Amino acid sequence: MLYFIATPIGNLKEITIRAIETLKSVDCIYAENPRHSLALLNAYEISKPVFEYQKHSEKAVSDEIIKKMQEGKVIAVVSDAGTPLISDPGSILVRKLIKNDLSYTLISGPCAMINALVLSGLNTQHFCMVGFLPHKKSDRIELIKRFVNVQATLVFYMPVHDLKADMEFLFKYLGARKIALVREISKKFESVTRGCLGEPLEIIQKGEFVLVVEGAISDSLSDGQAIEITPDIIKKKLQSLIDGGVDKKDAIKLVALELGLKKSAVYSESVDI
Repeated sequence: MLYFIATPIGNLKEITIRAIETLKSVDCIYAENPRHSLALLNAYEISKPVFEYQKHSEKAVSDEIIKKMQEGKVIAVVSDAGTPLISDPGSILVRKLIKNDLSYTLISGPCAMINALVLSGLNTQHFCMVGFLPHKKSDRIELIKRFVNVQATLVFYMPVHDLKADMEFLFKYLGARKIALVREISKKFESVTRGCLGEPLEIIQKGEFVLVVEGAISDSLSDGQAIEITPDIIKKKLQSLIDGGVDKKDAIKLVALELGLKKSAVYSESVDI
């Protein structure tokens, strides 16, 4: 048996009793960063052999894990934080486990995506995990175009050093949507900054970030190409921003910037809002 085990995002107490018991019972543990995981293991007096399992070596190490399981070993796999496979290594291993008819399960627990979604205040009925944006410009453009018209809340993982550039990129393709930028989830300095893409935000650029973005209100874009901008589209965008707490004057400015219109044209549609 192999156990994928969710580990704390920040606060070490956010681990289940079942996770601790399982980590104590397995033959060995595979971790994204063994040195990082030792802090958790030491806190709960778990002493097991720990091996590295990172994305760049996932193919080779997954073969090693399969071999050990076929020899009867019971193994745990953990990420640095949160739930394995969610923007972390593990998908290659799962495919090989299924192919070799080997059993695995998940010991559930923290997941930054879910925490951020709940803290965001945005729609939690329909949501979509996008994860990290690709580094290559053409790849990220191709990726984001697939989500432009998705009418579900979008969740992005944001490296702190790319934060400003990534948010500017998303504004260019998604427009002035409502957002919640969640920082340092479950840690001492956890915070949520709410606003809109394209709007200047006061952000402490330090720590781990998850960006939650409002889903498409209507099909305003198709394959990155603008469609006819009607008064109804303008009003819907204005109303969404205002309902989200954006000042009417700022909402007019953001919608004008997003749609490439003069502020006066947007203002004329805002009179009865």
